[in-house]
Amino acid sequence: MERGSSEPPTARSASAHAPATPATSSAPSAASAPAASTAPMHIPRSASMSCHTPRSAGAKKRRGASALPRSMSFDPSLLHNNGHTAFANGTGVGIRETGVVEKLLTSYGFIQCSERQARLFFHCSQYNGNLQDLKIGDDVEFEVSLDKRTGKPIAVKLVKIKPEVLPEERISGQVGPDMHASPITKLHGYIHPVVSAIPTHLDGKSAPGQVPTGSVCYERNGVSVFYLTYTPDDVERNMHLDTGDRVSFYMETNKHTGAVSARNIVLVKKKQMRCQGVVCATKEAFGFIERGDVVKEIFFHYSEFKGDLEALQAGDDVEFSIKERNGKEVATDVRLLPQGTVIFEDISIEHFEGTVAKVIPKVPSKNQNDPLPGRIGARINFSEKELPFGEKDTKSKVTLLDGDHVRFNISVDRRDKLERATNIEILPDTFQFTKESREMGVIAAMRDGFGFIKCVDRDARMFFHFSEVLEESPLHISDEVEFTVVPVSRLERSLAKDMLSAQRNHAVRIKKLPKGTVSFHVQSEQRFIGQVDREATPASAAANKNVSPSKAKEKDAEEGVIAYEDCGVKLTVPYYIKDLEGAALPQLGDKVEFSISEVKRTGLQSAVSIKILNRTGNSKRLLGFVATLKDNFGFIETANHDQEIFFHYSEMCGDVDNLELGDTVEYTLSKGKGNKVSAEKVTKVAPVNGIGEDVGTTVLLGKVTRPLRSVDPSQTEYQGLIEVTEEGASKGQSYPFGIVSMASKADCLQKGELVKFQLCTVVHTSQKMACHIVPQRRALVESVKDQFGFITYEVGESKKLFFHVKEVQDGLELQTGDEVEFSVILNQRTGKCSACNVRRVSEGPKPVATPRPERLVNRLKSITLDDASAPRLVIVRQPRGPDNSKGFSIERKARQPGVID
Repeated sequence: MERGSSEPPTARSASAHAPATPATSSAPSAASAPAASTAPMHIPRSASMSCHTPRSAGAKKRRGASALPRSMSFDPSLLHNNGHTAFANGTGVGIRETGVVEKLLTSYGFIQCSERQARLFFHCSQYNGNLQDLKIGDDVEFEVSLDKRTGKPIAVKLVKIKPEVLPEERISGQVGPDMHASPITKLHGYIHPVVSAIPTHLDGKSAPGQVPTGSVCYERNGVSVFYLTYTPDDVERNMHLDTGDRVSFYMETNKHTGAVSARNIVLVKKKQMRCQGVVCATKEAFGFIERGDVVKEIFFHYSEFKGDLEALQAGDDVEFSIKERNGKEVATDVRLLPQGTVIFEDISIEHFEGTVAKVIPKVPSKNQNDPLPGRIGARINFSEKELPFGEKDTKSKVTLLDGDHVRFNISVDRRDKLERATNIEILPDTFQFTKESREMGVIAAMRDGFGFIKCVDRDARMFFHFSEVLEESPLHISDEVEFTVVPVSRLERSLAKDMLSAQRNHAVRIKKLPKGTVSFHVQSEQRFIGQVDREATPASAAANKNVSPSKAKEKDAEEGVIAYEDCGVKLTVPYYIKDLEGAALPQLGDKVEFSISEVKRTGLQSAVSIKILNRTGNSKRLLGFVATLKDNFGFIETANHDQEIFFHYSEMCGDVDNLELGDTVEYTLSKGKGNKVSAEKVTKVAPVNGIGEDVGTTVLLGKVTRPLRSVDPSQTEYQGLIEVTEEGASKGQSYPFGIVSMASKADCLQKGELVKFQLCTVVHTSQKMACHIVPQRRALVESVKDQFGFITYEVGESKKLFFHVKEVQDGLELQTGDEVEFSVILNQRTGKCSACNVRRVSEGPKPVATPRPERLVNRLKSITLDDASAPRLVIVRQPRGPDNSKGFSIERKARQPGVID
């Protein structure tokens, strides 16, 4: 039947429909009562509900409890028949019975009779009182009548009665998990129950009769465990109970149902709530949690952590319970919380300014237990305050000094309301307050996490950590900086992790300066004129006469000396090659102009910005062109292009790595052991036109009859020769060429190669010479592999010429048989040639697939899928691509046997 209906149900159980007979009840039969009597009847004691619980003989009565059973009286005038009579014929007042509300719906319900086996229907209109107070399990008194429509017995004139109870001893205990008996112990003779709290989300929202209930679990004599139910009405002072709360209560037994429940529940002690905190340390098998409710750490064992132990780390937010073990509090049932759940402090939005009154010592003393040893003085809200701070309260790790002007926020701890300064940063004007001695320098070297500064006022380089840089932008080598030098105590040096950190002085509070701020020297504005008294030696020559500077670490160059007069006084001043203007080296007796620079740190003077005015002519400087470069030596082609001069890299003034074939150099001739001529004091100069200015416009064709000696070291002549092959007056004539004659200085001309060239006249000898030589090389690609290939071209003893795919112009993909043009270069160190600037002239023939033999085609056509004798393909392993994907990226199509795509 639907809720809200006013009609009784159409079908009920047999017990509900059975007529009430005297045999099933100890009460007097209704039929024996006078039918016409209308006077009020005395209700016998058996008709009222007695809830006495039998006591043992030795049990004492509770103080204040009545010795007589409680009875119930009512006013018959308050009841109404509503069309029903008390007897079957409806002629008089019936006997009143008692029962328990077994089922209660919106407009009707059922009563289980207490003194006979009967289940009676009743309509809510028959209840005298507030229907909201009527609940399942309530004791009621009623009369029995017959429904006029169905003729079945029903209950009418319902009145709610309170059951008489006999309370037992008062029991106290604690609230526990739902429907589970927690371990129970005796405390001061009281029993400790476990309560399942009433769900808060049901309060006031349950349907009629569906009262939210909780349960109490208690233990008798340490053996048996009993569960009792309770409702919100059973809790005194309307206290809200949570699972696990300690409570005390009375037990009562319903006489009719035998159900035992808890009444008059009083809260003794609230359950300890779950605590929150942050993991502050983790060890091998245990850790510590900084609590969020008090300023205290608590121990926990890893076995108490509920989750992935591998993921637990310091800084994680957790919740936990607290238990006492061996007299100490420990955290149990530790579980992770979302990051950011636990908040220890509130940080002010407003910024404050103050002065550092006490800095944190680098090495804490043995007696120092204060976690916030620093102090900042500030004026806040018109009063002077001194706020503490710790190491983690600074925005950066820059060293703070007493008197620093800083900006900070104020943090208030939620647990003990302690105020401290945090987010501390040094203000730019702090150096005016501290009046510290600032020094300047240039970043000389940087490594992982530290570096060295070349100081203006100190000889030694100053060590610094990256954490001491004030700006957030990174430093670079040669950056100009300002810094403070602080001494490192002996104890700090003993605790340093490495030798670099253990140096006596460190640079701290490093500030980047604009370019040009730092100067190590003071240069005079006056220019002086003097004469070279001693020549300076290049750095590479001073370092090692036998080792290439590219392989040896350069040392300081040997200084030269310039003699000059100042106000009639003869003076001398040293100079270095690096201070010369121009590439020419001054020689003994040369007249020079210079300025004087003085080192700030030492006061030493030297000549700078040296400019040669005129030479003495004692030693002649020659011009030449770099013809060959080897591992640690090379050759220079003379200005006449007919010879080559040996030179060692140690004689090179400057970086030898900047030399290339064809570069113009200046040098001096010298004779060594065995009267052999070599070049010394080699200096790279501005390029000079070495082929002359009268270059002919006619382009000739020719053939190389002799290469340069750099290509064929066995020949005695340096120059190469080209014979004209073009028909005309000059056919058969030969012209010399050198390194400057090549259009590409790196090109390696081989004997027999065809070339195009022009003619020019050598200035000093008036000899005709080939220039602007461009080789005419064409050959076929023999093979192409992954990143390289070979060209069918004879170079020396090899008949194949190697090339790399990067040398192919326009990024084309060469195939075997393609015709290409290219240049040949010689590796000066290995002596092997390779092709470069490879350009495809024409494509080779496309490969043609050879047709299959007729017998194989016929065999394939005759094979069908149903042919059992046909060859079968068995897949041993499925194909996979390089990315481990299945199958092929290109869709496979069915093909006809014998047909080639």
